[in-house]
Amino acid sequence: MTIDLHSFYTPTSFERIKTLADSKDTPFVVIDTHTIDKQYSELKAGFPIADIFYAMKANPAPEILTLLRDKGASFDVASIYELDKLLAIGDVSSEKISYGNTIKKTKDIRYFYDKGVRLFASDSEADIRNIAKEAPGSQIYLRILTEGSQTADWPLSRKFGCHTDMAMDLLILARDLGLVPYGVSFHVGSQQRDIGAWDEAIGKVKIIFERLKEEDNIQLQMINMGGGFPANYLSRTNDLATYAEEINRFLEEDFNDKLPRIILEPGRSLIANAGILVSEVVLISRKSNTALNRWVFTDVGKFSGLIETLDEAIKYPIYTEKSGTEEDAIIAGPTCDSADIMYETHKYGLPLDLAIGDRLYWLSTGAYTTTYSAIEFNGFPPLASYYV
Repeated sequence: MTIDLHSFYTPTSFERIKTLADSKDTPFVVIDTHTIDKQYSELKAGFPIADIFYAMKANPAPEILTLLRDKGASFDVASIYELDKLLAIGDVSSEKISYGNTIKKTKDIRYFYDKGVRLFASDSEADIRNIAKEAPGSQIYLRILTEGSQTADWPLSRKFGCHTDMAMDLLILARDLGLVPYGVSFHVGSQQRDIGAWDEAIGKVKIIFERLKEEDNIQLQMINMGGGFPANYLSRTNDLATYAEEINRFLEEDFNDKLPRIILEPGRSLIANAGILVSEVVLISRKSNTALNRWVFTDVGKFSGLIETLDEAIKYPIYTEKSGTEEDAIIAGPTCDSADIMYETHKYGLPLDLAIGDRLYWLSTGAYTTTYSAIEFNGFPPLASYYV
């Protein structure tokens, strides 16, 4: 499968990454911080009125957190462990932190509250009551269920969020318990290709805003639109400017000049394109004398950073310096687990002269690789990472 590197990286960016990569043992991922800087500026230009809360789960490396802090970003934090990582870099105001996980222990709510955090996500009655007890007076935003699972590569609804009617009931309960019913959030799914998914979700939010104001005298102040903006993988997507233009139009159509505070929680769209994961071919084999496909085994797999290849959901572009005639290949990882196969249904064309010891460059792997990497399954260490 011939990959045009220039459609993913500038020559300067790729050379900067490759110069470092050539001096390291595989597997590892190299993150180009210049690309993150550029992606953040583009997102801010597309949504000038929005507050950007970086989703730390995508990659919580201090190099990334520091860069985004210095550019004025806020942070979506999912656990006390992420919070500690964030606070360790210093100079991050508690007002720039949201506890965005709807599933949290009571003691963790208190931990965030004691650190000064006052913005909490929720989607259930039990959680609202826990927040009222452990973080009195805090601002609450309710996450609602949304559609879009058919058009997102990595769906995020179903486990998170609640139906519209319940969300309204919970915001009323929050007020009655002394909390501040602050807003509504949604997530249309990670790597969402259908821009219309935002239109439908914003329409649901508008109904909640209007009904709570008219029937319960609750004036919500914020819409958290989550993430979902796509990165550059094999399948084609619109550019960020197109997403921004359409989503801003949806907001204006529904809220006119009474637009509430807008929060975005990007992760993948900020850092995926900044990363290249480098692996080595460990073994090439066929399963029979007449097999039409090779098996290409690499020293990186699902358990060492490529879990998003589960069900072949995310299809990473793969580049190799070999350039001969190509043949479809099944690509698998090195561990003693039969599930450690990245691509079998979707065949990747790889050069026939690809050999053991050659390197494969997995493009757009800056997000959800280091954070999903297992700790010592089969003794393999977590995925190494370097920043340039």
